[in-house]
Amino acid sequence: MLFCLSASSQKSIDDDPEILQNNINYRLAQSQIELENYNYYKAQINLDEALELAEKSDNKKSIGLIYARKGKLQHIISEQDKAIKSLNKAIEIQRIINDNENLGKSYKTFGDVYVAKKDYYSALDSYTAAKSKFEEEDSNEDLAETLLCEGKTYEYLKNYRKSRDIIEQSLAIAKKGDYLKTQSEALINQAVVYNKLSNNEKALALANEGLQIATSNKFTSILNESYLVISGLYKDAGNYKLSRDYLDLHLKLSDSIRSLTRINSSRDQETQYLLSEEIEKNKEVVQELEKAKDDKNLNTLISILSVALITILSLLTLSLYKNNNIRLKTNNMLHKKNGELIIAKEKAELASKTKANFLSTVTHELRTPLYAVTGLSNMLLDENPKPEQIQHLKSLKFSGDYLLTFINDILQINKIEANKVDIEPESFSLKKKINNIVLALNNSANDNNIKIHFEYDKDLPEHFIADQLKISQILINLIGNSIKFTKDGDIWIRVYKIEEKDKIYTLRFEVEDNGIGISQEKQDNMFESFSQGSIQINRKYGGTGLGLSIVKGLMDILKGKIYVKSELGKGTTFYFEIPLEHTTIEEAKENKVTYFDGNASDLDLSSVKILVVEDNKINQMITKKILTKMELHCDIIDNGEDAVEMIKANDYNIILMDIHMPGISGMEATKRVRSFDKELTIFALTAVTIEDKMHEFEEAGFTDIIPKPFKQEEFEKKLYNALASKSNTSTSA
Repeated sequence: MLFCLSASSQKSIDDDPEILQNNINYRLAQSQIELENYNYYKAQINLDEALELAEKSDNKKSIGLIYARKGKLQHIISEQDKAIKSLNKAIEIQRIINDNENLGKSYKTFGDVYVAKKDYYSALDSYTAAKSKFEEEDSNEDLAETLLCEGKTYEYLKNYRKSRDIIEQSLAIAKKGDYLKTQSEALINQAVVYNKLSNNEKALALANEGLQIATSNKFTSILNESYLVISGLYKDAGNYKLSRDYLDLHLKLSDSIRSLTRINSSRDQETQYLLSEEIEKNKEVVQELEKAKDDKNLNTLISILSVALITILSLLTLSLYKNNNIRLKTNNMLHKKNGELIIAKEKAELASKTKANFLSTVTHELRTPLYAVTGLSNMLLDENPKPEQIQHLKSLKFSGDYLLTFINDILQINKIEANKVDIEPESFSLKKKINNIVLALNNSANDNNIKIHFEYDKDLPEHFIADQLKISQILINLIGNSIKFTKDGDIWIRVYKIEEKDKIYTLRFEVEDNGIGISQEKQDNMFESFSQGSIQINRKYGGTGLGLSIVKGLMDILKGKIYVKSELGKGTTFYFEIPLEHTTIEEAKENKVTYFDGNASDLDLSSVKILVVEDNKINQMITKKILTKMELHCDIIDNGEDAVEMIKANDYNIILMDIHMPGISGMEATKRVRSFDKELTIFALTAVTIEDKMHEFEEAGFTDIIPKPFKQEEFEKKLYNALASKSNTSTSA
């Protein structure tokens, strides 16, 4: 019983996750100590034991870390192909669990391996991937070390100026963080670079500074390297005595390091063990043969069989050897390519992120002056301009509206390409939705003397579950395209079923016109961004060439297909097929805020006070002009801190808050206001992309959002709506 209890207790202790992790950490620490003492064989044993424990507990982070350490050890003992294999395993795990800091270290070791293989450009790619991860994690010590390795790689490529600049960056980070080992090594390598750039005096000063740090902190390997570098520098300077003295110091320290290195003896021990095992096996065979020596027939038979067996084994061994070589080469090539593909993916993701940030910044900066363009043009048109000025102002307003549409199209494509567009299915009436689209586009059609015909299959149900907004966008783009390229003609919109399976209907939508048509050459790439018929057509009919690209992106999201059939001079037919789920539930009622549609004169505006928080002087003027026209009084402040103090000191009805301002942002200012006033109406008057920032606006405590540049009618309705709701609340109270 005692034995069973003891065994059960031991098993539970061995399986305890905390104890397992402690054992893993202990072996990792021991492997590092053995590595620093040049005892690579024992370091390998500790890593193997740690890996076995980590796999037993299925600890992904530890498994990835151990494979990375094994890769580093294999690199040190010049087994580069094995190192690549281990590092690929580490990277695969670390990417899945988002262990970014250790992933950066694995990339950095990958770079060291490529340097050892003299594949310097692959090494630079690996170091770039490592730097990206270290910057994300604010791991400055690892970043400094990686920059140093990158600088040394440029040194190997004889690009000494680039090497100097990058090592200088490494040195700056190392000094700031007091990373003495990296600082010492960077100084030594910078000395080599300055020597190559023919500045031997500067090189000697840097090398001696690095030597001093290495000596004070007993950095043995760096100390050994510095002796050799300084010896070479004195030799180039013609001081052969000092050169010889430092060379002697280098040779003595090298001998000392070699005496500490046990890798060779460890390999001898391992080889001796394997040889002893084989010798024992051979002794057993010899003894058996001696027993059968007296029997000639048996001896002859054994001889024949032995020869046959040896021949077969030899052929089999040769075949296995060749196959193994082929397999190893193939595996090594695959691991290398896999590593290169991972790094390429990292670079592509970084480029995509950079592009998205660039577009976000540019579009915001464009929207701000557009607010001035559209606002001023509307104001001037309302102020009885001279007859000869009206057309110019209308052209200015058209240009502003066109540019805003263009910006919105670019943002839509960017979101589609970045996979940031989500499907939002809801119950709706398909027939009603298309009818509404036709009604909305009828004015544009009438301007071109076009009649729109809508045919909805009588056997097709009306209600479906799908993302009605995206279907609307597709139809608006296609019908708008037909209106643009058709004069004095007709457009037919047809919807019918082509397949039904359970509740899923595959519907075909057709948009046909008898306009100018599209040539076969242009049809081949018409769904690409900025693709248009020709310069002449573009000038005549307008457009940015982004509409069909957006349609194609939305079709992919909805898992549909789109086709085009056209002939020059005879018209064009776009038809697309998408799956929709049939439902008997009628269209959900929208709970959106209804805009004020009463008479503004019914509102008491005399005591209404509005605070405009805006740092742009032109925007201040436009907003104040609009409010004055609405018979509303406003105060203007140009920063967030003062705005909070003004709100504390005054009783405002509405706050119009800009987002990007000097000092604290509009977001932060609103959060501060909400700490002492939960009910105040605060509108975000902003040029940022609303869809991407909606959750941030809600968290900050904004009542609603008015995007810039805004339409004056919508702006007025929102303000009147807010004032009317406040009035109703106070009346009921």
